[in-house]
Amino acid sequence: MKNIAVIGAGTMGNGIAHTFAQNRFKVNLIDKSGETLSKGISTISKNLDRMLAKEKISEADKTETLGNITTFTNLVEGVKSVDLVVEAATENVDLKLNIFKKLDETCSKSTILATNTSSISITQIAAVTHRPDKVIGMHFMNPVPIMKLVEIIRGYNTSDEITSTIMELSKTLGKIPVEVNDYPGFVANRILMPMLNEAIETLYNGVAGVREIDTVMMLGMTHPMGPLQLADFIGLDVCLSILNVMYEGFKNPKYAPCPLLVNMVRANKLGIKSGEGFYDYSENRKAEDVSKQFI
Repeated sequence: MKNIAVIGAGTMGNGIAHTFAQNRFKVNLIDKSGETLSKGISTISKNLDRMLAKEKISEADKTETLGNITTFTNLVEGVKSVDLVVEAATENVDLKLNIFKKLDETCSKSTILATNTSSISITQIAAVTHRPDKVIGMHFMNPVPIMKLVEIIRGYNTSDEITSTIMELSKTLGKIPVEVNDYPGFVANRILMPMLNEAIETLYNGVAGVREIDTVMMLGMTHPMGPLQLADFIGLDVCLSILNVMYEGFKNPKYAPCPLLVNMVRANKLGIKSGEGFYDYSENRKAEDVSKQFI
């Protein structure tokens, strides 16, 4: 397995492409937007420059990694003759279902179809294909080149063979794969998102301010980043989407998004990506310092 297609050149997609390419896989990075593809390649190049500055890679390694990536705006062209597709598009059920229908029609029958979804049912996604045994979840953590964990989520029909193949593939990327079953939020977000939501509720109820809440969790619970800062880093829209999936999946009020989170997303206060969330990331912002501890 050496030829990989990654769908989506945003934060997760370019990170996944970077990781595969750095480990000498040939990667087709696909996005309908040429501008997003350019930004994705620029991000990969900058992250490689950081690694180069820290002497983790050589100039030749950087050149080889970038040379392993080919960009496409046409999905059909991009997935020709690949062994594995990793979908990393926006966390939207209808969008993902449409992509997987198209992939099933286009890809070779032997191609494994993986999704980087952080909450949507693998079984539901697999059901729109004629190869449910070859559909699996690969939930990478952000930032992908740095974080070791990959949640490997098997749907109801995912075969043992495919699960084993993807577990071993993840190890070749220098990752630590953990196999989990297909329930809303899987493991990582089933535990993480209610905590972030509760931190937002604590702010909403006026118990303490943003920095005070984050400081308590960092100093008292030894978290490397406070929950509100982490929510900004993930994207408040992504947090809201995951909580909605979990709320719908479990029908349990403990997963209901805090009204403050809902209103902030409506106001386009999405965190780092929009320049403002629980913290201000405008000129002379501290976001630079936040990013440096991850990249």
